[in-house]
Amino acid sequence: MTDISTRYNPADIETRWYSHWERRGYFRSLPDEREPFTIVIPPPNVTGVLHMGHMLNNTIQDILIRKARLDGKNACWVPGTDHASIATEAKVVRWLRDEKKLRKADITREQFMEYAYQWKDKYGGIILNQLRTLGASCDWERTAFTMDANYYRDVIRVFIDLYAKGKLYRGLRMVNWDPEAKTVLSNEEVLYNEENAQLFHIKYLLEGSDNEGITIATQRPETIFADVAIAVNPKDPRYKTLVGKKVLIPLINRAIPVIADDYVDIEFGTGALKITPAHDPNDYEVGQRHQLEVIDTIADDGKINELCAYTPIVGLDRFEARKRMKPALEESGHLVKIEDYRTNIGRSERTNAVVEPKLSLQWFVKMSSLGEPALKAVVDEEIKFYPSSFQNLYRNWMENLRDWCISRQLWWGQRIPAWYLKSEALSKETQVFVAETAEQALEIARSQTANPQLQMSDLRQDEDVLDTWASSWLWPISVFDGFDKPDGEISYYYPTSVLVTGWDIIFFWVARMIMAGYEFKGKKPFQSVYFTGMVRDKLRRKMSKSLGNSPDALKLLEDFGADGVRYGLMSSAAAGGDILFDEKLCENGRNFCNKLWNALRLVKGWKVAETPENEDIARKNKLAVRWLREKFKAALADVESNFQQFRLSEALLTLYGFIWDDFCSWYLEMIKPPFEGQIDRATYEATLDMFSEMMVALHPFMPFITEELWHQLRDRKEGDDCMRQRYPQAAPAAHSLIQQMETAKDIIGKIRDVRNQHQLKPREPLTVFVQQSDTAQALFAQEGLREMVMKLAVLKELSLATTEPTNAQSFISGTEKYYVELEKKIDVEAEQKKLAGELEHQEKFVQSVQAKLSNERFVSSAPPQVVENERKKLADGLARIAILKESLAKL
Repeated sequence: MTDISTRYNPADIETRWYSHWERRGYFRSLPDEREPFTIVIPPPNVTGVLHMGHMLNNTIQDILIRKARLDGKNACWVPGTDHASIATEAKVVRWLRDEKKLRKADITREQFMEYAYQWKDKYGGIILNQLRTLGASCDWERTAFTMDANYYRDVIRVFIDLYAKGKLYRGLRMVNWDPEAKTVLSNEEVLYNEENAQLFHIKYLLEGSDNEGITIATQRPETIFADVAIAVNPKDPRYKTLVGKKVLIPLINRAIPVIADDYVDIEFGTGALKITPAHDPNDYEVGQRHQLEVIDTIADDGKINELCAYTPIVGLDRFEARKRMKPALEESGHLVKIEDYRTNIGRSERTNAVVEPKLSLQWFVKMSSLGEPALKAVVDEEIKFYPSSFQNLYRNWMENLRDWCISRQLWWGQRIPAWYLKSEALSKETQVFVAETAEQALEIARSQTANPQLQMSDLRQDEDVLDTWASSWLWPISVFDGFDKPDGEISYYYPTSVLVTGWDIIFFWVARMIMAGYEFKGKKPFQSVYFTGMVRDKLRRKMSKSLGNSPDALKLLEDFGADGVRYGLMSSAAAGGDILFDEKLCENGRNFCNKLWNALRLVKGWKVAETPENEDIARKNKLAVRWLREKFKAALADVESNFQQFRLSEALLTLYGFIWDDFCSWYLEMIKPPFEGQIDRATYEATLDMFSEMMVALHPFMPFITEELWHQLRDRKEGDDCMRQRYPQAAPAAHSLIQQMETAKDIIGKIRDVRNQHQLKPREPLTVFVQQSDTAQALFAQEGLREMVMKLAVLKELSLATTEPTNAQSFISGTEKYYVELEKKIDVEAEQKKLAGELEHQEKFVQSVQAKLSNERFVSSAPPQVVENERKKLADGLARIAILKESLAKL
């Protein structure tokens, strides 16, 4: 044992083994005759660094991939990063400003893209190296990036394909506008939270009247100069006489009509609604019905533009303009009152800017036809969700699909492959030529305009790029070059086996990948989706920098080791449920590593003899080995069942309980030779074999320490590594032997309780009798069981008795009564009190079992074995009650 260090040092071991695995090419996957098991990583932003959510998600993926390898499958885990248009462009713009002293407006698009790639090469992809520290066994040779040349080409071709099918169009729509990033946002990129706001009650005077008018309430007084009507409900008697008349917009006195529309809620506010089609999606719909004009008074940067007729606020930011409106309206006499209230405010997920509803010319994907097969696949469980409860969330969104706005006003991303004539102003009527290259666009333009004289200089390409999700929805296809080589690797690896992702991107990404799978490959992109929960602190708060409750992921790995952190995350990570993270969980993981290490040092420190010292030891050790093998079979059956249902936390805790309790706390004590003694060769070899098998079973969860112990346990040949073994197979276990040993452990535990209660020395041998019965005889007829109990309970005698010994402390185990002989007199009153307490407990237990068995519904619907188990519990309980009553009577 001299070559095994006294302490487990994860830092040295983790680096060494990860390098070894990579050097040996163990993570590499190429198509062969084996069954594939494929996972594509949810690509983190190229700007990202490792955080708790990444660690949870990637630990789960690594567990599944390592388990598949050990099951003999061809495991392929594809890593990569997402170009993250908005987030990356913002970082590049900041970098140019701070380090290069350049503004985006001062350079060309081509120059910006060059700088963006420089930034990406220097700072991007850090997270992929950090995943190595966690132990992620990705096929790094397959690392993909959503702006790789091939991937870029796929995105462009899909755009062209959808356009040709009539599933993509350019239209004027009300969109969510981010004035800070100066780009459109999808509905899913807008986060709503309740915030404080003010409601301005403003009076619009009737044209030609000095005091009669209509009062409206608005949160945004700066937009009244874009009003084109006041709407009331046609059934509202208060305003019937005003419909068709005109009112004047305060401060500028422009006349607008009073119209009737059923959209207006009579009960809400004053029952009158200002209609501003350019700045409210509902107002836009009303305006369309009544053919009202659209006046857009807010520029792309959120400032009031020159279309606003009230010049004092032109050029001001919208919120500054709002402040100026209060004194102006008060002075003019139009402000009736201001009311404080709480309302939902939409903010950009990326910049936190308040989102501006804005009418804009954008590109949209028609979602209705794409959504139908994607919804059916999940409802019919062709794609299975774990937990299945997320089907409802998915279904609700899919049944209320809106067309997907896929254009973004950025430079970093796949540029939209659409060209226009420079001679035409942009509008929804402008001719558009969609093509993969400018040359192809020119040919299309010449054909459609019947003008063969057109030149390249007559065309201009769309300035916008595609939404990030319009590239990542192709991820499971494009990473296998599935568009360019439909008969290549994709035919082997696709559909992928499982997608592991957070439920928060079920709409952004999961649903859209399913749509893309059916639209472009005619089949699902993955067999199953495992949804992780949110990592929260122990107070159930979402982890965030602002709260200061998000641990430094790399510091955790440094402090507790990768295996400790993986254990800490997974021990509380039920599928779909939120993880209440506490560093103590990682500490438990580190302690588990230390427990394994100490078990190794104990076993490897024993001296080995070819034969047992005596027959009693031989019988005891044989029984211990048989029991542990059967217990391991039972544990493996639970583990395999849990893996099938993606209950990975439960699988880990099953192995943890087996290794910590059954192996370390019981088995090693059962077979441990006495001080300066020796262990027999057969038991020692069986122990090393089972210890090794345990390391293989635990390897998917804690890969580093298991690999190290695998090699420390035996001298292995080159390449005979833990991660290359076959996972131990579950087999039917001898439950009768397991139950007998559980009884033996209960007996030992209760003898130890008596020892502690009477403050007897731990190594002082005791005499124990068991009341004569058929079941007691059968129990101790198990070869080696008597010797086992005598060793672990430190007994000099354990025998059957037909009469109750005097001066003995009794206890019940199973249905048998045991007596521990004591040299001092028994406290009869204390013994009566103890037995009375046990009797009360047993009577309550029996009542609960009787109630269950008297329930006809339970007896008729429960599996026969379950009912039989309950009947056995009842019989055992009644037997224990009889023994307790007899003991009390004798006292």
